[in-house]
Amino acid sequence: MTERKNEVENSHYSDILIIGGGPGGIQATRMIKSHSPETEVTVLRPEFYSLVYCAIPYAIEGLFPLEKVFKSDELITGVGGRLIREKAVEVDLKRHRIVLTDGRNIGFGKLLIVTGAVPFKPPLPGIDLKNIFTVKTIQDTEKIIKAIHGETDCDGDTQSGFSDGARKAVVIGAGAIGIEQALSYLAHGIEVHLVEMENYPLPQLIDSDMAKPITEKLEEAGVNIYVGTRLVSFRGNRSVSGVELSDSKSIELEKDRDFVVVSIGMRPDIDIFKDTGLEIGRDGIIVDEHMRTNIDNMWAAGDCVEFHSGIDLKTVGGKLATNAVPMAKVAALDMLGKKARYPGFYNGAVTLVGNFRVGSTGFTERFALERGFDVYTTFSKTSTRFPMMPGAGELKVKLVFERGTDRLLGGQVVGTEAVAERIDLLTLAIQHRLTARDLADLSYCAQPWQTFFPARNAIVEAAMQAIGLV
Repeated sequence: MTERKNEVENSHYSDILIIGGGPGGIQATRMIKSHSPETEVTVLRPEFYSLVYCAIPYAIEGLFPLEKVFKSDELITGVGGRLIREKAVEVDLKRHRIVLTDGRNIGFGKLLIVTGAVPFKPPLPGIDLKNIFTVKTIQDTEKIIKAIHGETDCDGDTQSGFSDGARKAVVIGAGAIGIEQALSYLAHGIEVHLVEMENYPLPQLIDSDMAKPITEKLEEAGVNIYVGTRLVSFRGNRSVSGVELSDSKSIELEKDRDFVVVSIGMRPDIDIFKDTGLEIGRDGIIVDEHMRTNIDNMWAAGDCVEFHSGIDLKTVGGKLATNAVPMAKVAALDMLGKKARYPGFYNGAVTLVGNFRVGSTGFTERFALERGFDVYTTFSKTSTRFPMMPGAGELKVKLVFERGTDRLLGGQVVGTEAVAERIDLLTLAIQHRLTARDLADLSYCAQPWQTFFPARNAIVEAAMQAIGLV
């Protein structure tokens, strides 16, 4: 009787329980409360803060205080959502109940899983040595900042005895996160080594024929870049003191001072849901276009799910906040009985390398070929402003078309300005299955500070090449 009484006292029921307080959890809460203020929504978030993840490297660089990447809890509580800062340690989906680390039980009517993803750590010798970090949480970020400034032994609060920060850092993975991290360390005068298994940087974002200016910018900045190089192992006694690479290459590090960051991908954070009856694929929880799982009254969205491309409807990775947000909105609306569907990933993404903006959307040429498409490509170059204007820089566009239909499958843009806007335009074109002819007919604007001469537009020109008009 006493045990039952304690269980009741320690229980809470919510119409909708959201596990995860990142971009997906926040957006779902706000969408639900805006359409149905009377619906009780509880958000479970183990982290003390939700973060603006994309801004982390710039906080590390020192452009603004770390606190600026903390999202306000009022994004949830301000619309009437209940926020609980605890972690689920047990899940019983049949009984619609979870147990928290503090022993409390939460029952729910409907469940939305938006637990996100965590960095992948390769099972290589030495991976658990001290001063080897990943980048995702506030704890990760604080460790890196402390390593840079020499405040602690990096992995804890014990003073290490040295007053100077790291002299050398090794970043494994030359994707967007890896490059942004590498450049943030350079800003502190640290010698940076960037290791990439593929033969050029940003291999998931662009093709090799667009990568030359990126490689040059990294080298000009002072990054020691190793492409076509595989990570073999880490050396050290307690703390990392060396990184072993393929082709008998190695990078020596000063123990308890220098550090390594591993940035080679993410995996869905769904361990707690294994053996619960949820259908789980290689890359996450399997959902339909409404974000419904295989269990009634349970939805999932964002980085923790496996979903398909909007281009060929085959499974593809899509762990981006700009995917998680619309997926969570669809889930929220569907939970309320409103019509909504998510068409698939298009994966428009951008990053910054020196003064070069780099963006991509849809399929790269390489990936389209891997997916079985017969493709052809076109290119165009202009300047970002009228050439005589101060600050005019380079702009290069690559478009990927399906042979036979001329349908746009992907686009890449590298330039010193206005790359994100062009990527969004190309994403819209891919979403609506536009062809080279459609893009060639694009009506565009021109202004000396913002575009090339009215006579040419890089996207239009690349499309006109595709249909033989230039």
